[in-house]
Amino acid sequence: MGRKRKGRDISGWLVVDKPAGMTSTAVVNKVRWALDAKKAGHAGTLDPEATGVLAIALGEATKTVPFITDALKAYSFTVRLGQATNTDDAEGEIIATSDLRPSDDEIKDALGQFVGDIMQVPPKFSAVKVDGQRAYKLARDGEDVELTARPLWVEELVLTDREDDDHVTLEMTCGKGGYVRSIARDLGAALGCHGHVRELRRIWSGPFDAQDGITVEQIDALAKSPDLDAFLRPLEEGLADLPEVKATAAGATRLRNGNPGMVIASDVDYGEECWASFEGQAVAVGIYKAGELHPSRVFVQPTE
Repeated sequence: MGRKRKGRDISGWLVVDKPAGMTSTAVVNKVRWALDAKKAGHAGTLDPEATGVLAIALGEATKTVPFITDALKAYSFTVRLGQATNTDDAEGEIIATSDLRPSDDEIKDALGQFVGDIMQVPPKFSAVKVDGQRAYKLARDGEDVELTARPLWVEELVLTDREDDDHVTLEMTCGKGGYVRSIARDLGAALGCHGHVRELRRIWSGPFDAQDGITVEQIDALAKSPDLDAFLRPLEEGLADLPEVKATAAGATRLRNGNPGMVIASDVDYGEECWASFEGQAVAVGIYKAGELHPSRVFVQPTE
């Protein structure tokens, strides 16, 4: 018999503006402690030195994490030109240098090849698994890791600033599974000058924006108090990219028991994935078929 997890049964999202120098897991653990929450998880890892949106799901909101993970995300990042590192960021060892510095126009011309459906090889120092082990562990052990290219959708990649000859700031909007470090590395290679990420910030992720995020300092100051609860956002925000249908009272009861339930839908097609609400609360996510929602995820929320 498993040990019962201690903590409060609270559900919702806490949007954190993650600081540099802290792992995503450490932020999740701090949030779980500060809110005394039974269950918490994040929707998309940020590298330890990266900053910006880290959306923390609590309780029943963890069931909506895949929808945020799959959503579009935007990053602002500075590329150091003229240097390649073994980690593709400023934390690694410099492994190649170049005196070549491309012009702004040359950089803008090169960006086009990284927009749309592209294939991207993850950094060797990444959490990708190779034969059951994390690539970064193998790389740290000195093994020559060969990673396979993966598809990535890049909606936009633009030049936003040129601090000096050595540094260029870019903004990218992309889909799931993108590595900004790989973009910097591959852009440097395409320009013939090498490159790595110096600074990285996730501006937004799905419906969550960095400027609305709570800081770690605020979490520490408000820990274990109702004032921190006030920053929680409803789990329904994690479903923003899915169409909503309205469950009938009887339909909501059936859905909560994991059975197909009657819903009222207007702009939903047969076979489309959507979520059902009843009296303003999410009841389930599932597939719409002929007036019913066939649930794949059911939310256990308090009812009046």
